Amino acid sequence: FLYGSGFVLSLLSLCHRPSTNTSFCTESKECLEYELVCKTDEYEVRHYSPTRWVSTDAEAYFMGVGAAMAFRRLFQYITGANEGGIQMEMTAPVLVKIPEETKMWEPAVYTLNFPLPAAYQEKPPAPTNDKLYFTEMPEMDVYVRSYGGWMLSVTSRLHAHLLTKELERVRASYNHSYHYGVGYDSPLKLLNRHNEVWYVADGLYSLLSFMSVDFMIYVAKYW
Repeated sequence: FLYGSGFVLSLLSLCHRPSTNTSFCTESKECLEYELVCKTDEYEVRHYSPTRWVSTDAEAYFMGVGAAMAFRRLFQYITGANEGGIQMEMTAPVLVKIPEETKMWEPAVYTLNFPLPAAYQEKPPAPTNDKLYFTEMPEMDVYVRSYGGWMLSVTSRLHAHLLTKELERVRASYNHSYHYGVGYDSPLKLLNRHNEVWYVADGLYSLLSFMSVDFMIYVAKYW
């Protein structure tokens, strides 16, 4: 068993490698960097360092409607609606925090977030709109499922469901109260769009969650 444990840890060390996200983050000069910890056919495990974001909330019945209202406020902030009238480059990705428990007959609160450019991570200009605020994202590990097309309410929920189904199958530990809808592309981009669903891992992500159950049975039996 000790040899098997060593084998698992060696696999973890082999798959811990720097990000290669430039292939899908093509429209922004600054993209949020991460370390790709492990990858399966269904999802990735990524590690993110602490970052500061500018955020705003919007109440709506559908994610797409709330995100559109919130996006306008954030875009105004980076194009000069801040103390000093500073104009900033658009960064990526855009994160929409989506509550897990929503009811069709009640509006939900969606939180939209832009990562602040590196030059303003320490001292961002204050927003002139009191509906905007700064969010300190902590260091975190996330489970990520990627998909193409457009990030709509129905597609976001579908891929969130597919990701949680896989995470439950491998008994991964994650925050069940919300997830993130993640977009990298402008509305003008029609082809090769890239979207993601994120669930934040609870504490240290499961050492076994990136491996198939069949593989782990093999390791336990034969290693």
